Amino acid sequence: MPLSTRKVKLATRDLTVFAVLSTIMFLSRIMLQGIPSVHLLGLFIAAITLTYRVRALIPLYGYIMLDGVFAGFSTWWIPYLYIWLPLWLTFMAVGRINLPRRIQLPLYMVLCGLHGLSFGLLYAPAQALMFGLSFQAMIAWIIAGLPFDIIHALGNFAAGALIIPLSSLMRNLDSGQYRA
Repeated sequence: MPLSTRKVKLATRDLTVFAVLSTIMFLSRIMLQGIPSVHLLGLFIAAITLTYRVRALIPLYGYIMLDGVFAGFSTWWIPYLYIWLPLWLTFMAVGRINLPRRIQLPLYMVLCGLHGLSFGLLYAPAQALMFGLSFQAMIAWIIAGLPFDIIHALGNFAAGALIIPLSSLMRNLDSGQYRA
């Protein structure tokens, strides 16, 4: 059935879980904002995608909206509409592959690290268009941001070690295996 004609029903429980996940993502970014380019968003996006697949876009865009509401819908926010999608797509793809556990962990860590490293590269085209930067100026902007992208990559790489435990916990909670 084509996606446009298929009705997607979300239970109240799902909407609540997704709202909580959006809020946790937002609060984790706020708590770590004193450390430039370090946050847990890659971890959360990866784990939520492995757990909820396409529905992971709901808490992801919930987070993006929260960020805009609290920090202002300004030019910095526009790239957020697409900048997390490569990470989501990557984990949508690797989540379909039945990989041995010993390969999953380092792969997930590397993938998160690569997204952090490419953050400036992904952000740059929107900045260039919004601020009228030439191609050379955009490249200079990317190069100037490389030290922050390296820090971002290292933080994402380290946080990536928690993707498997977090996604396992979320799957178990979602299946009702753990009850309060």
